[in-house]
Amino acid sequence: MTGLLLASALAPHSAHVAAAHPADTVNAPVTVRGLKTLVDDYRTRVPARYTAQSWKPFARALTTADQVARDAGASAADVAAAKTALVTAAGELTAADEGTFQTITNDTFWTDTSGNPIHSQGGGVFKFGDTYYWYGVHYRGAESYRADPTRKYDNEVSFVSIPVYSSRDLVNWKFENRVATRATGLPGGGNLGQAGWVGRLGVSYNERTGKYVLLVQAYLPAQGGDGVLFLQGDSPTDTFDYGYFQTRIANSPTTGTGDQTIFTDDDGKDYLIFSNRSGRARAFVGKLRESDSLRVEPAVQIGYNAAGREGNAMFKLDGRYYHAASDLHGWNASVTHVLESTGSGIQGTYSGEYTLAGTELDYGHVTQTGFFVTVKGTKQSTVIFAGDRWADFAWNGIGYNQWMPVTRTGARPRFHSVSQWQFNATTGEWRVGPRNNYVLNPDIQADRVIVSSVTGWANFRESGPSSLVTNVDGGANGSRFGLRVGATQPFAGGVRQRVEVPAGVYDLSTFAKTSGSLGAAQVTVTDAAGGSRTLDLPASGGWTRRGLAGIPLSAGTATVTVRAAGSNGYLFVDALSLVKTSTDTPPGA
Repeated sequence: MTGLLLASALAPHSAHVAAAHPADTVNAPVTVRGLKTLVDDYRTRVPARYTAQSWKPFARALTTADQVARDAGASAADVAAAKTALVTAAGELTAADEGTFQTITNDTFWTDTSGNPIHSQGGGVFKFGDTYYWYGVHYRGAESYRADPTRKYDNEVSFVSIPVYSSRDLVNWKFENRVATRATGLPGGGNLGQAGWVGRLGVSYNERTGKYVLLVQAYLPAQGGDGVLFLQGDSPTDTFDYGYFQTRIANSPTTGTGDQTIFTDDDGKDYLIFSNRSGRARAFVGKLRESDSLRVEPAVQIGYNAAGREGNAMFKLDGRYYHAASDLHGWNASVTHVLESTGSGIQGTYSGEYTLAGTELDYGHVTQTGFFVTVKGTKQSTVIFAGDRWADFAWNGIGYNQWMPVTRTGARPRFHSVSQWQFNATTGEWRVGPRNNYVLNPDIQADRVIVSSVTGWANFRESGPSSLVTNVDGGANGSRFGLRVGATQPFAGGVRQRVEVPAGVYDLSTFAKTSGSLGAAQVTVTDAAGGSRTLDLPASGGWTRRGLAGIPLSAGTATVTVRAAGSNGYLFVDALSLVKTSTDTPPGA
């Protein structure tokens, strides 16, 4: 029952490593096929890349696993034991070097190492051995959304497949297989193509059976309706087959689940994190049956909110468990609501609900809670928030997946909203990327509605009517919303945002347009030392990109201000950007 959440491409093979034997693997008996697959994979590891202390037990486990895989008389228990020992030893391999930083760029559609779209909605990343595996759902609507992200695609959630990708750096992903498809068989001659819903999934490794078990939230009319579907395979990338369908988890008031993810604790035990399906007011932790991971045992309720929660997921930080979830409103951006353990056990007592700090600034980088990945590096452990962005119900921007680091700040964890950052999967260290946009909620997103106070921005009024600010339908480049400042009478005012920036030289840009009579339309950046630069926005009837380069900023709190003044008119801005271009300060600045 081993699995940790996250992703990267496999290390290149050395020319002197023994070659794999795909023909032998394909023709092997089912009981050893998964073991052969793992042995062939782990033969590609190069001893010089790991510490001698970690390599010796791995080499012994690999030799034993190879012998068992070749033994025609090996029992299923022998195979499971050899597989578990090999996976465990591989997971304890320690890199001999410091690793490298890889760049994660959000607000884009991610691709695999072959350049094809990564389809992984509502899934998770799990570490088996020394490799991360990312499982998710490919929906038909993902293709529409990628082709044109400038509109909603309601109800385009027909199931295509469950792909799996592999990585060892959590950034570069190699497509491996479609572990389940519409043709995946179900009892009674049915298949997954007949399901009314397939989604929200996770994978567990069972040490006793040597099976990888995929738990899927599903609506299967012929099998009894809503429930948790269990599929199982012999390796992380195997084609998974039917194992069981559990319609009700004891202590939940409904059949099926609201949203669900798999969480693996430090002791290797696996749990289903979920809410009840109808109403979704109750948060549960249910342990997977240790004998085979094909059932969820009676669950323990750890929280309640009458408004309902979805996107249920869990992470562990400094010995405490955190249950995280989003508002109940269908794949839309939301702050993250947290329940924090107050006892020592995952199924013990939890605090009342509070907001994960940082997610209130821009709806968790305009996402819904998806899952978490904890990477235990040689220098530090880092929790990664994997946010889910979609076009059904919402239309919240570019890209399906948005990943951000979570750290502890004081007594509680904090979410860091970064559009680009760099991560070292070996050491566990992270840093802000060179092309990060320091403006939060730059695209003026909101909870699907028109508001007079935009999240992440503070209104100010110098003169005129009490309300000068709103978001409006139809932003720049087909985005859903833009910012509007103005009135039909004399006014002056706007919005401002304070952000922490490192010292350096920055470029400021935005899309802007105007209407009516304005005496002032501008974006100003003021640094911690009081120095300021202003980007004036000339009159324009259509969205036009405007920019100001070479802005020196001292380290500390910078203020970004959007201001307009006039007798009867409006300033519209969207897609604001403040990006550091150099650590140098221009002469004379």
